[in-house]
Amino acid sequence: MNRAKTIFLDIDGTIINHGGEMDVQINGPHKLLGDSMKKLMEWERKGYNIILTTGRKESFRRRTEVMLAVFTVPYDQLIMGIGGGVRVLINDRKPNNDRDTAIAINLTRNKGIGKIEI
Repeated sequence: MNRAKTIFLDIDGTIINHGGEMDVQINGPHKLLGDSMKKLMEWERKGYNIILTTGRKESFRRRTEVMLAVFTVPYDQLIMGIGGGVRVLINDRKPNNDRDTAIAINLTRNKGIGKIEI
């Protein structure tokens, strides 16, 4: 059985332009990057679980949700307040398969996710 993938995706600098200072990130102006929406809609059609992550503080949740709604960004969960440090994903391998079950992709800031193939 082929299960749906789960994608943990940062917001600023990956799907929305990263403006530098936190007040710009929160208040805008915001711009959807490149083919990010096209890629998000592809993942949505495939039934992938899209979990957005951000270093934005929890107190900015409502503003962030409104911004995502304006762009009609599809997602299943929004995890906030994870900070700006290195992020590490740790996952186990299934006993009947020795394939990796976690992938990390690092992007150039503000280039978008349009060219990602997973």
